[in-house]
Amino acid sequence: MEWTVLVAKLAEGMWVSVEIFTLTLLFSLPLGLFVAFGRMSKNLLLRNVIRFYISVMRGTPLILQLMVVYFGPYYIFRIPTPHRFLATIIAFVLNYAAYFAEIYRGGIESMDVGQYEAAKVLGYSKAQTFIKIIFPQVVKRILPAVTNEVITLIKDTSLAFAISVSEMFTVAKAIASAQSSTIPWIAAGIFYYVFNFIVATVMEWIETRMSYFR
Repeated sequence: MEWTVLVAKLAEGMWVSVEIFTLTLLFSLPLGLFVAFGRMSKNLLLRNVIRFYISVMRGTPLILQLMVVYFGPYYIFRIPTPHRFLATIIAFVLNYAAYFAEIYRGGIESMDVGQYEAAKVLGYSKAQTFIKIIFPQVVKRILPAVTNEVITLIKDTSLAFAISVSEMFTVAKAIASAQSSTIPWIAAGIFYYVFNFIVATVMEWIETRMSYFR
């Protein structure tokens, strides 16, 4: 297979990987914040339910969660399986929201209680205090941890091959098997590295822009 054809096919798969990556972040980042609030809730039942959810998401392989989300509806409820891509997004969002929730919780709980008290004296409501004072500082503190998870997510998109989603790893695997060659694997590795490099550079730029909170 010519290099131009190989690159074109891998690029198609890469686009699917980018879609998985983007949609996962788009939904898991805000969901993770709400999960973190539930984890810190004074309601014992809610707190324990969220704790169990996080424990399951972090304690089982993502590839297994993909299988459950995709095949579970049929085997458990005897209803049609969801679309492969939709199942992938649901599994990824639920998994990464749990990780982001713990990152958020660590950042929020690390804030000095004096800042809450000072904001209360100045007449800020709880919502205003969190949005205007606490959250911007939390974002700055958790960016390195979030960056690590984001980079891991790029590599985890390859797990979608388990339910036959045609992302880049799946495409490279098919071509490598058909040609009995390692070149598609090497080309895929280059694609992943470039994607990682771009994302890491963007996250580093965001950290620099947030440096005024030091």
